[in-house]
Amino acid sequence: MTGINRRELGLGLGAAALGAGLAGSTGVSAQATATGAPQGNLAFPSDFLWGCATASYQIEGAVNADGRGQTNWDVFSHTPGKVANGDTGDVACDSYNRYQDDIALLKALGVKAYRFSIAWSRIFPNGRGKPNAKGLDYYNRLVDGLLAAGITPHVTMFHWDLPHALPGGWQNRDTSYAFADYAGYTAGKLGDRVNHFMTLNELRCFTDLSYMTGGKAPGLKLPMKEVNQVRHHGVLAHGLGVQAIRAATKSGTQVGIADNPNIYVPAIETPEHIEAVKKAVREENAMFLTAIMEGRYIDSYLTAQGKDAPVVKEGDMKLIGAPLDFLSVNVYTGNTVRADETAPSGYKILPHPGQAPRMPSPWLYVTPEVIYWGMRAISENWKPKGLYISENGCSADDTVAADGKVYDTDRVMYLRNYLTHLQRATREGIPVKGYFVWSLMDNFEWEDGYTKLFGIHHVDFKTQKRTPKLSADWYRELVRTNKLV
Repeated sequence: MTGINRRELGLGLGAAALGAGLAGSTGVSAQATATGAPQGNLAFPSDFLWGCATASYQIEGAVNADGRGQTNWDVFSHTPGKVANGDTGDVACDSYNRYQDDIALLKALGVKAYRFSIAWSRIFPNGRGKPNAKGLDYYNRLVDGLLAAGITPHVTMFHWDLPHALPGGWQNRDTSYAFADYAGYTAGKLGDRVNHFMTLNELRCFTDLSYMTGGKAPGLKLPMKEVNQVRHHGVLAHGLGVQAIRAATKSGTQVGIADNPNIYVPAIETPEHIEAVKKAVREENAMFLTAIMEGRYIDSYLTAQGKDAPVVKEGDMKLIGAPLDFLSVNVYTGNTVRADETAPSGYKILPHPGQAPRMPSPWLYVTPEVIYWGMRAISENWKPKGLYISENGCSADDTVAADGKVYDTDRVMYLRNYLTHLQRATREGIPVKGYFVWSLMDNFEWEDGYTKLFGIHHVDFKTQKRTPKLSADWYRELVRTNKLV
């Protein structure tokens, strides 16, 4: 955050967010007190699912255990200058050996779901070929432990840790088929107990940020033509993965994707600006979510890319556009959009003001309204069968107090404000079925190493002791009461 103390901001922002969250909604009073205290029912639907989320490379550690193969992030994190402080995921939270401790944290929170990812290189150390039974055994133990604790597993098949042995990575079309083979095999082994699978996590991050801007593994900066082909291989892997998971699992298994589309807030809550948000969500995600939900690359995207458009083979788009059972969305931040008749697209994306509030991660501008407007635009554009918030959370200025606890009031402020707007979405009938806070605990934050911490549990990385933060206590009460607290 720049120019203002985040804890001071919480008072003003809380009032503004609560007021905005109620204004214009249907069936509920739009009034709020001068201090921002909401009026009326702030409960979530009775069957709303509360959970926590993590990812394999960020928490597991044990990179050489039980036949695991090397990944792109193993190589990247060990390359000098790529990750803050030279940090790696070699140990991380040691969850490979301490998964029972993680389950105990989940049980203490009272959540009914846990979203985690599978390390592809534990199942197929070389990306394909002979499966590794010991790697699969770990996930069998994890799934069984969760179920014994009354917690439903939600499994992500790929969260950026690509087997290093796959030639060319996502530049190679064959990687999409290798992913499908891995996803089908793994789902077949877990599908008797797991009913919710997500193919991939955040297409834009493992394509654009990895092969165009180079901030994430493998750290390349390719020409636009090659970037678009990488993007296509990503969405193709999703489509092939959906097909493979469905073929390997029982009828009724739910298959979706966890994506982080660009989402927006209208400059003014009027019809023309609201329509501009819908247009922007469709246009700005043309290469990813729009292609998946519509089974085609829209004309404006192909025209804009021209000779740099991806090579698409016959049958690709049918695979990519296979209907999903649900759509999971990772929501952190967003921009404001206004209608503009002079713009070819009919809208303009506004930059963040210089003094806009943000959390310690420089990209994480505090825009709580976006969780409502994003879900509304997605719902109205594509009418998914169901929506989940698969990630929402923030880095914060965590300091261990003299009593050994972390009083992360800034994170509580952030979560409370975003969930106020999510509650508006559920109240208005937008089909959001559940919410997974990011993250269960502090972990390896990619190129930021351990300098940016998103957990609601503090982790002492020297001792691996996990301690609930104030945000964990707050989240536990939210889950217990099923309403904003």
